[in-house]
Amino acid sequence: MLKLSAKPEPIEIDPAKSAIVVVDMQNAFASKGGTLDIAGVDLSDAPRVVRTIRRVLDAARSVRMQIVYLQMAYKPDLSNAGGPHSPNGYKELAMTLMRSKPELSGKLLTEGTWDSKIVDELAPQPGDLVVVKTRYSGFASTTLDSQLRVRGIRYLILAGVAANVCVESTLRDAYFHDYWPILVADATMAAGGQAIYDATLFNVESFFGWSVKSEELCMALCERRGQAARVDG
Repeated sequence: MLKLSAKPEPIEIDPAKSAIVVVDMQNAFASKGGTLDIAGVDLSDAPRVVRTIRRVLDAARSVRMQIVYLQMAYKPDLSNAGGPHSPNGYKELAMTLMRSKPELSGKLLTEGTWDSKIVDELAPQPGDLVVVKTRYSGFASTTLDSQLRVRGIRYLILAGVAANVCVESTLRDAYFHDYWPILVADATMAAGGQAIYDATLFNVESFFGWSVKSEELCMALCERRGQAARVDG
């Protein structure tokens, strides 16, 4: 077991039963010209988040930890968006933008578009699991739960955007599915500013899971890698 100096208290995880879950690190939510940028959300912190997640992924891959990407993307005909009787079309940002601005139709969070693509700096590698979703939570109408269980995963370490929307939604559902959810606190950003981020962190630490800093996580993983190297030697 690997002990992490998490909040609100330390937690032990089994790296062999753990996965890094990268939530929606797509051009839509992390790049200029994407959905969030079009909506006027401040993306000035996005490059830092990308760099932090990259460090976490490098450390996780060094100990062969499973990497999971969640990717939000609709079919071009929006047949998986919920239809007129679903609130998704009235609240989800890309859907509302495409409805209010017809010139954006088929360009935002649509399969095969630049907007839906995972940012180049964090591109999935062979062996990584990519789960496409059409709702905020990665567990909603996807194979995520079955894919994790067949791999024996019990601990989910989450990073990505937005902290208060898709990250928190996925983390809450992970808790409801009896996974142990851990948020990498500095590997995410909120859509809505510091107060919103603080509220998400409060919810996670108080009710649904734990939080850990990326430096602490990477140090623990590097230490585990060193232990494994000594054993192999």
